[in-house]
Amino acid sequence: MRNKRKNPRHTCTVPVDGKQGGPFDSSKTVDFSQGGLGLISSRRLPVDKEIAIQLDLSEEGHSALVVGKIQWVNPIAQTDNFRIGVVFKDMLQGSRTNVKDYLRLIA
Repeated sequence: MRNKRKNPRHTCTVPVDGKQGGPFDSSKTVDFSQGGLGLISSRRLPVDKEIAIQLDLSEEGHSALVVGKIQWVNPIAQTDNFRIGVVFKDMLQGSRTNVKDYLRLIA
């Protein structure tokens, strides 16, 4: 199957800080790009749901506030978890630059 992504994904395994009982409770990121991110979650999130995400990008406090949309959800074989693809729909001013700078650092 052909990869349809416009931007290369970078591997990163970090926990997602979500409020208890919320959609990101017990989730972690597995990859990240200028256009979106991949998650592993114990919760099945609805496709096409729009979500606000704050990305903490550095120890210095740089962050990005984005609106993401759940693009796809696939069960992970032999587990109770789901692999979730999120595409960024919108970024607040300054967030796009912070994401680009962060990706340059980790590439």
